[in-house]
Amino acid sequence: MTTTVRHYAAKGFTLIELLIVVIIIAILAAIAIPQFSNTSGDAQESAALANLTTMRSAIELYRVQHNGRYPSKAPVTGSTAPACPTGGAGSTDDNNATTFTDQLTKFSSLSGHTCTTAAAGYSFGPYIRAIPSEPITGSDAVVVATTVTATPVPGAATAGWRFVNDTGTLQINSSNLARDGKTALSAK
Repeated sequence: MTTTVRHYAAKGFTLIELLIVVIIIAILAAIAIPQFSNTSGDAQESAALANLTTMRSAIELYRVQHNGRYPSKAPVTGSTAPACPTGGAGSTDDNNATTFTDQLTKFSSLSGHTCTTAAAGYSFGPYIRAIPSEPITGSDAVVVATTVTATPVPGAATAGWRFVNDTGTLQINSSNLARDGKTALSAK
């Protein structure tokens, strides 16, 4: 009789042992899965804040090199654009997202005119290669405003960036709160 019990015991685990293992794995999964799901949101928020810091640095450098003028302002009144050999002069409209992008991503003159290549008179910039995407929505759209607002600018579909060219304030164009639930994402 003892040989028969040993023969069956050597074959494998009992049903109770298997159930205990399955229950332990289920408990561990219930603890670990929420931790992994939060990391993607944290990564997006960190990337958004890093892009925000990069753009704020580029804007500040532009302002310092252009006598206190922020990007998106039309070139200095009465100034003439130096000759741009490629004919790739950028936008010269005031309070304009295209002007903002051109002045940060192209070579610029002291007066604020832009050119796609480095040429005589265009000794500043480019400050960034391209406007980075805001990682949460994936938009690189820029809305230029003239006053600071607590809410996103209408018509921008609350995505991308919001730049106030009178104060140099750059924000994520969203009213969403940061993951801490207390502060606006762009105010951190």
